[in-house]
Amino acid sequence: MKVVVGVSGGSGSIYAISLLKALKELNIETHLVVTTMGEYVTNHECGVTLEELKGLATYFHDNKNFAAPIASGSFKVDSMVVLPCSMKTLASVANGFSDSLLTRACDVTIKEGRKLILVPRETPLSSIHLENMLKLSKIGVTIFPPSPGFYNYPETLEDIVLNMTGRILDMMGVDNNLVNRWKGN
Repeated sequence: MKVVVGVSGGSGSIYAISLLKALKELNIETHLVVTTMGEYVTNHECGVTLEELKGLATYFHDNKNFAAPIASGSFKVDSMVVLPCSMKTLASVANGFSDSLLTRACDVTIKEGRKLILVPRETPLSSIHLENMLKLSKIGVTIFPPSPGFYNYPETLEDIVLNMTGRILDMMGVDNNLVNRWKGN
């Protein structure tokens, strides 16, 4: 399995780190692309440098490198996830504005009919944000706000992050045991 992981400048890089660790543990090939603000936010929120983030991925592609394999539909991947997904990135994808490798890889994922998951981190949402999300949802893009459930009584921030990571893996079709699954009353 091959997965593209994009990290843009929204808050919530902790989810990207968790997902990359989980995919590495599962021996799933990852292709990482990080925006300038994605790098900044990851370091600011998590104290993780770009070099450390690269170490969690199988391959790293510079966001300015349009010659990277993930820029072409002929390079087969199973899915792509952008987390966190800034509203700028979401708007670019919704409107076909491929001005970076990250947004080009999203465009390729859509045009090839592959699974694309965007994990937007913004609140409150404006009508523009919602319209862009609806536009993408209508063409099959999964909009996955990292809104944790509390029915499973998480005790730590790590519990919440791991549960969200597991749910994202579920959306990618990857079996995992990170989700504290609902068993009923």
